[in-house]
Amino acid sequence: MRTSGFWLLPLFLLVSASAGAADLVGPESCKGCHPAAYTAWQLSKHARATDSLSETQKKDARCLSCHAPDQAQGVTNVSCETCHGGGQYYAPSYVMKDPELSRLVGLVDPSEKLCRTCHDASSPSLRPFNFVESLKAIDHWSAERAKKNARAEAPPPPEPAKKK
Repeated sequence: MRTSGFWLLPLFLLVSASAGAADLVGPESCKGCHPAAYTAWQLSKHARATDSLSETQKKDARCLSCHAPDQAQGVTNVSCETCHGGGQYYAPSYVMKDPELSRLVGLVDPSEKLCRTCHDASSPSLRPFNFVESLKAIDHWSAERAKKNARAEAPPPPEPAKKK
């Protein structure tokens, strides 16, 4: 009797789910293709999220769950992948060039709901969280997107004159 390979699918899904916790490539991997976004992130409070914690808080899992959620994988602050998902499968340039494929394999478009997993009513922030205003503070795609659109819309360079 011949067995089907369908039994491998649940096993693959189980392994993939557990491996999902180890799929980070680190913010330096994003820098090569997204230099403006990387610089904006470096200048943001997210890149220095643990700096706002006391030494006691740096040992408190409740604090680290937002200030360094990927610490187990060696990322000590809030990084690109904290908000956009682990990049192991979407980081290759051929994947990133295909928006549908990149989202299919893990790229996340951050939403208010995602932000509110940390910026919620129980957060010890002094001010209430305003998603629209906060989004402006971490905008790292507008300038990069504008440059990309300008390149796409620019007329092609003139062809060199042919010699007779």
